[in-house]
Amino acid sequence: MRGQILGVDVRTGEGLVSGQDGQRYRFAPEDWAHRGEPVIGAEVDFETADDRALSVFPLPSAATPGPRRAVPTAVTAGGAAAGRASDRNKYVAALIAFLIGTLGIHRFYLGRIGSGIVMLVLSITLVGLAITIPWAFVDMIRYLMMSDEEFATRYPRG
Repeated sequence: MRGQILGVDVRTGEGLVSGQDGQRYRFAPEDWAHRGEPVIGAEVDFETADDRALSVFPLPSAATPGPRRAVPTAVTAGGAAAGRASDRNKYVAALIAFLIGTLGIHRFYLGRIGSGIVMLVLSITLVGLAITIPWAFVDMIRYLMMSDEEFATRYPRG
């Protein structure tokens, strides 16, 4: 039978499924026959035994909007984290890292104050410069290789 997950108790892992027949069926963690955890709103296929749902499998479904899951920050197609405007640009961060990266200014720009201070202090000595020059170069390459969505998620506005 097919149905939809109505709820899941995060402490016990027990859940409730609404079947196509209008009945509700309980399931236990051992009845979930898929990797991962059950998600509220997910379309599932399952077998029934009295008021129990057994062998509960999630269905891939393009017609439905998909399961609702609480996530800290969703990323939109525009590259900014949903609900947060990103005032940082990966190309500006990469340019700063290339030009004056040994001072850690790009880290300050991205809100990474602690590592920015470490780079600034290290750049005072020759040994420290031997550390911060490759560090800044790696940061520059990493920013350029990172997708816009990942950059916006990793470096959101304060």
